[in-house]
Order: sequence, then structure tokens, then C-alpha cells
Amino acid sequence: MNVKLLKSTKDAEKTCAVAARLCYSASTIDNIDENLTSEKVIDLLGKVISSGHHSVLEHASFTFGVEGVSRALLAQLTRHRIASFSVQSQRYVKFKSGLDFVFPPTIKKDEKLLKKYNSFLKNTKNLYKEFLDAGIPAEDARYILPNAAATQIIITMNARELRHFFSLRCCNRAQWEIKDMARRMLNLARKEAPLLFEDAGPDCARKGCHETFACGKPWKS
Repeated sequence: MNVKLLKSTKDAEKTCAVAARLCYSASTIDNIDENLTSEKVIDLLGKVISSGHHSVLEHASFTFGVEGVSRALLAQLTRHRIASFSVQSQRYVKFKSGLDFVFPPTIKKDEKLLKKYNSFLKNTKNLYKEFLDAGIPAEDARYILPNAAATQIIITMNARELRHFFSLRCCNRAQWEIKDMARRMLNLARKEAPLLFEDAGPDCARKGCHETFACGKPWKS
């Protein structure tokens, strides 16, 4: 898996702070950021985040590029509706140079099952190629591809939705692959905008676990 932060709102933290200030200021738009020092940005963002006034965080967006994740992950990811996704198409892309697959850790640990898994994937690759060589359209040949088939995704979310995404997918009980991706995204987001994501993560990192079946383990970022 490879996760990169491709782009983010310029001066994301100040942009959100300006929006927060506007809500309680009589200043005009032209003057709203006057004397808005870094100390005041820290203070403003601290207040709005702790008070739950997270709508101002929607003015900052972050775009990530993700490679080497499975279609199983994609099915979970697209449940997050306040986001934009662009996915490498299995309908139009012909993987003639080879298909990549994701290997779950539990299967990799079992030598006998791993051998069967590899055999299955090899047969899948061969049959997929046979379909393409026979003139079957890629959009039909893809029907034999499993959830393990690797793909590439570009993801854009605003800071508010990212915080919500991290609260669910960084959790110890989240599925291993999307948890891995989410934690990598969180590390990148924190480096880019630490004030917006300093306390981001699962609920247990801030106010206590809300999971019905809690794992009982403290979360570490």
C-alpha cells in the first residue's frame, strides 16, 4: 500500500480560523483576517474544535492518492458519502501487463492456505488474460476478478469529514486494510495541518469508546 497527500487547501488552518472568526465578527470580508496572528489561529481553532463547531473545518480539503488497496477496501470507503473518489476503472483498463492482488495477513501466515490462495490468483490471471485475448471486453472480463484485486484511488475529503473518517476507521476494531490506510492518511494530515488533526483518531482517543464490542485496548497513533 502506498498513500500520498497530493494536495490540500493553501493555509488550511488559517482558512478555517478566518471562517470561525467571521461567525462572531462585525468585520468585513476584506478585513476579517486583520491581525490574525498564528497565536490567534491556534486559539480560535482550539475553541471551535473543543466546542464541536466543526462546520468551519469544511473550508479545508485534502486530496490523497492511494495505490495497492483492494476492491474490498473500496466497498467500505465509498460508504463515506461526504467525499469524492476517483478509481482506476476495471471497465476500461486492460491489465495486460499483469494484475496485482492484496494478501490478507491471516492468509500469509498459513503456508498451506497461502499456496492455495496463490494458485487461485494465478488461475484468475490466466483466465482473465485468456478472455482479453479472445476479444472479451475488459468490462466483461473483470467479472471474474476477486475482491483481492488491487486498485488505485484518489480521495478528497474536507477536514470535518476526515475527522469523522478517522474516528471510525482508525479504530482498533476497524477492518485491517482500511485501518492501515486511514492511519497513514491521519499521519500525513497531521503533518500538513496539525491544529486540525492533533486530537483526531478514534473516539477512545478523546472521549471514550462508543463501540458495542470494545476492544479494551488503548489506541496509539
